[in-house]
Amino acid sequence: MALPPSMLQTICFLYAALLLLSSSSADPIRQQYVVYMGSSSSSANGGEFAPESAYLQMLSSVTESDDGGEMGLVRRYQHAFRGFSAMLTEDQASALSGQEGVISVFPDPILKLHTTRSWDFLESMSGLSNLMSSSNSSSSSTSGHHIYGVPSPRRDVIIGVIDTGIWPESPSFIDEGIGEIPSRWKGICMEGSDFRKSNCNRKLIGARYYGTERTYNDNKTHSSKPKGSPRDTVGHGTHTASIAAGSPVANASYYGLARGTAKGGAPSARIAVYKACSEDGCSGSTLLKAIDDAIADGVDFISISIGMSSTFQADFLEDPIAIGAFHAQEKGVTVVCSAGNEGPQLNTVVNSAPWIFTAAASNIDRDFQSTLVLGDGRTFNGSTINFSNLRRSRTYPLVFGAGAASNFTPISESSNCYPGSLDRNKVAGKIVVCVASDFSISRRIRKMVVEDARGRGMILVNPEDTGVPFDSGTFPFIEVGGRYGTSILKYMNSTKNPKGTILAAVDVPGYRPAPSVAYFSSRGPGPLTENILKPDVMAPGVSILAAFPPKNVTGTVPAGEKPSWYALKSGTSMACPHVTGAAAFVKSVHPKWSPSMIKSALMTTATVFNNLGKPVMNNSRQSASPHEAGAGEINPIKALNPGLVFHTTTLDYLRFLCYYGLSNKDIKSLSPRTNFTCPSNSTNNDRLMSNLNYPSISIAVLSRRRIGRAATATTNVGHVNSTYIATVHAPSGLRVEVLPRKLVFTERVGRLTFRVVFNGTKAPRGYNYGSLTWRDGRRHLVRLVFAVNVE
Repeated sequence: MALPPSMLQTICFLYAALLLLSSSSADPIRQQYVVYMGSSSSSANGGEFAPESAYLQMLSSVTESDDGGEMGLVRRYQHAFRGFSAMLTEDQASALSGQEGVISVFPDPILKLHTTRSWDFLESMSGLSNLMSSSNSSSSSTSGHHIYGVPSPRRDVIIGVIDTGIWPESPSFIDEGIGEIPSRWKGICMEGSDFRKSNCNRKLIGARYYGTERTYNDNKTHSSKPKGSPRDTVGHGTHTASIAAGSPVANASYYGLARGTAKGGAPSARIAVYKACSEDGCSGSTLLKAIDDAIADGVDFISISIGMSSTFQADFLEDPIAIGAFHAQEKGVTVVCSAGNEGPQLNTVVNSAPWIFTAAASNIDRDFQSTLVLGDGRTFNGSTINFSNLRRSRTYPLVFGAGAASNFTPISESSNCYPGSLDRNKVAGKIVVCVASDFSISRRIRKMVVEDARGRGMILVNPEDTGVPFDSGTFPFIEVGGRYGTSILKYMNSTKNPKGTILAAVDVPGYRPAPSVAYFSSRGPGPLTENILKPDVMAPGVSILAAFPPKNVTGTVPAGEKPSWYALKSGTSMACPHVTGAAAFVKSVHPKWSPSMIKSALMTTATVFNNLGKPVMNNSRQSASPHEAGAGEINPIKALNPGLVFHTTTLDYLRFLCYYGLSNKDIKSLSPRTNFTCPSNSTNNDRLMSNLNYPSISIAVLSRRRIGRAATATTNVGHVNSTYIATVHAPSGLRVEVLPRKLVFTERVGRLTFRVVFNGTKAPRGYNYGSLTWRDGRRHLVRLVFAVNVE
């Protein structure tokens, strides 16, 4: 039987489509990979960075001859380290990883952003106000005189901020009173569609943004014109830059909230921005390029409020930030990073390489609260940032989400205000009560659900006391705890016509306890190794007022107001630039100190008590452990005079990497110190990683026996003739010995070593936390926290 022509055509078409589909599915998938080749100055790699032709030759060896333009280089790294990124198949990447001089090859990851009064709070906790006063002195001052006992800055400090760019017109970036740009600065101010060189000044001295560079077989570089400019349309970069080094701006506020003087931690420092991120995240290959550029430009600090997901955290040599930061510290550049926002779960801290300064987030002594007024006259205060236009004089019907469910929606979903779970006809004009029993739905999503259903406002009952106010803009919103929530629901069940209203948020000064570890702040131990204690320190990261692009977005600007130049934001993204600013101040007074010495000074002098005079707590109102708070809250004034510091050298980090499992071959490519050889029997020796000369101690496994940390070296930076005595604070059952217990420094002896020996025979299983403090009898208390896991 002959087939009809139409059916025959259909069969032929389907057959051809199947052939095409099978052919296309056989084509290997290309994606961008980073090829990392170690130090640019390593003689093992030829003593200098490789030219484009060398990289193209490497690509040619693993690609087909007909690949043509597909084998283009996307980016090249040539200043502090060597390597490139390129579009490759999985097989090609695997072939490259085995070539001489290649340390690692990994897919280009997408990292995420870890998204005022904070510095005043640190002042109140440590007497920092004197330090801030000295910061406004002329940047050219080199006299070293003291103001209220605090040395004046002796160095022009440059902070590189790798983020979403900057809003240059912000008052926080004016250059009034700042001297000429340091002659050592080698960076540029790139122009873009809405950014001119004139947008840079003596405060904002550099700005870069990144397009895509490709080098093809003709050995010529073809740069596609970068889209956009260094201008920040997201706001994250502007906010973090002003926290680190913003100029003082009086009477700053967020539509009246948090009014005061907004200033950065290092107001006299210079800022250079590297726009490597968008709202969607940051390409790892671009981050590496930005770090490489920042080092070559001459920055002293790199602030990175960005990180990988803890779930997919890469190895140290496949993590772009860890790679770039290693070579930065080699060049004397301190890299400060955020710890992540995946708390309060354990093992979520990121940016945990020991050469990175990792910041956790804390609250400050200020909160923002709204008032819920019920129809029976009772009032409840709850945490929020809102600009509600509702008044006490008029109340609105209240409805529980479970009672406003749309058709065929489970009560469990409507009570949580899931997307699509509410019936508009039951919600319109009413204030909706939602319960946060499912934490997979964010407050912003819930608010949008109620708003889309034409709700008049929202009450969120959250059994978890997060202590992090949500910014709902002009939409009336309030968040209350479980106890208040129960009272509200009881009221609603007691009357046929429950009503209420939500008032605008107000400042709540003098909030206690503070500092406390922020609910969202990622916790240790580090997923890659528990033998390094992370995070290092904590700093303010909850509801921080800082510069922001003036955006006129519907629902965010109160009636009659112009878009604000400042905003309140929370995250370890905000804690990171606080640490950067504090570190920059230490550097300005001690210009010869290395990155590890600055880190040590801020860690060993950190505050471990809150404004109630009690130990710092976590969000559960329990004493915070070092895996939550690190060494404690930064105390910049004390860090200027720490007494002793622990200097961690590149050789120390190389030994750490030997213990971590790197081969001698990789080590020689990683660092120009070609005479370095890994200690014998060091490969994959996890226990020996605890021996790193670091200002905290972590032992991942103590099998109920005596174990000691290798000799720790400490350097006296205080009084020349000083004697320090050790005291130990340890949990019951854990025996801790310090050998020797006395360190005597003289004019001839400025560096001494000691050992710490742990005995867990009678200690409880699990992590035991404590501290070792060296006291000189004068003013110096040098505190090392420890975490010891007894099995």
